[in-house]
Amino acid sequence: MKSLAELEAIRNKAKANVNLRKDDHAVRIVVGMATCGIAAGARPVMNAIMEEVAKRNLEHVMVTQTGCIGVCRLEPIVEVYIPGEEKVTYVKMDTKKAAEIVSEHIVNGRVVSKYTIGAEQ
Repeated sequence: MKSLAELEAIRNKAKANVNLRKDDHAVRIVVGMATCGIAAGARPVMNAIMEEVAKRNLEHVMVTQTGCIGVCRLEPIVEVYIPGEEKVTYVKMDTKKAAEIVSEHIVNGRVVSKYTIGAEQ
């Protein structure tokens, strides 16, 4: 970095990336990736979700990870946030269920109730 203009360009690029993460119109899929989630298989679940989102070219979907969601016995846990709707928490996920969540819930708008935390209790 040799000039103030270069620094300003770096700043603007960083701000644009932060704004992308704050997209209020995006669907967010959050995978619990604490040690409990990883031990239960969260990494392949997250990879399956990311592959399905990429395969379907879903640009409005953001896949992220978080730490412990708090119900370790139900890991891997995936939460889906769609603007204007209640959060949906899916539990005991695997790669097949993850692909189905993207297909049914994200693409077709139908919650897959049999995998939700409410069905598990």
